[in-house]
Amino acid sequence: MRTAGVRAPILVFGALSLSDLDGLFDCRLTPTISTPGAALAVQAAAEKYRTRVAYHLKIDTGMNRLGFRFDNLKRSLPRLLASQNLDLEAVYTHFATADDPESALFGAQRTRFEQALTEIGAMVSTASSFYRHASNSAAMLRDSRVWYERVRPGLLLYGVVPPPLASTLELTPIMTLSSRIVAVKGVRAGEGVGYGMRFHAEQPTTIAIVPAGYADGLDLRLAGRGSVLIRGRRAPIVGAVNMDMLMADVTGLDVSPGDEVVIIGSQDADVIDVREMAAQIGTIPYEILCRIGSRIQRVYA
Repeated sequence: MRTAGVRAPILVFGALSLSDLDGLFDCRLTPTISTPGAALAVQAAAEKYRTRVAYHLKIDTGMNRLGFRFDNLKRSLPRLLASQNLDLEAVYTHFATADDPESALFGAQRTRFEQALTEIGAMVSTASSFYRHASNSAAMLRDSRVWYERVRPGLLLYGVVPPPLASTLELTPIMTLSSRIVAVKGVRAGEGVGYGMRFHAEQPTTIAIVPAGYADGLDLRLAGRGSVLIRGRRAPIVGAVNMDMLMADVTGLDVSPGDEVVIIGSQDADVIDVREMAAQIGTIPYEILCRIGSRIQRVYA
């Protein structure tokens, strides 16, 4: 991103590679400090480079992943806050169940974070100078009290509402995943299709061959469950999803090689979105979006 000319601040949101911190300085990155060991390592590196580093402090309010425990801050933070080369820029936490309206943990985490902010403010002389952030997409939709000074939308940036939540926001899904038919062939009654012969035609069937498969990020469980859009109609995915191909039942449709196949997105009046696809295979929209393979051509409109 720096090579491409991006000058905006870039936060290292996850864990730091403590054995190689040079990138923080070479690329002017903002680290997250979430453990005492990370604090010591970044302080030592900043001292070596004879510079000051602004950092974000992560507080664990109940997710039990990264972060300083909310109920142990008076013991764990003083050394970090006294570091000579580190400047506290922001404090944040991570909600574990923001997308679960039935979970009481969301409210508990908000309360714990507020308490942690009060404690941290009492320990630093520049409490008014650091900002706060906590909201992922689901938290943004649920509770404006956790918007604070910054928010961290993820799924919403794709125009997708985290299930099972709903939203009055006018969102447009931004990603379309498409391919084209490379072959159309007939299958006789009783014949099978694809690896493992997992689909057998009960009657004369027309199959479209589509160059898209699990090497592109499509899930094997779509076979027999999911569909694609061809000429505005749904065509069930049949047989096994292959590494580079899938087969769709286009019986009764007038299709030809070269026809567009929409795997995710809209075509004419119908839509297949990632929430629907995730529900079909028992996963979450995030996984589907993240699995789209790097070999697929990206076209930005």
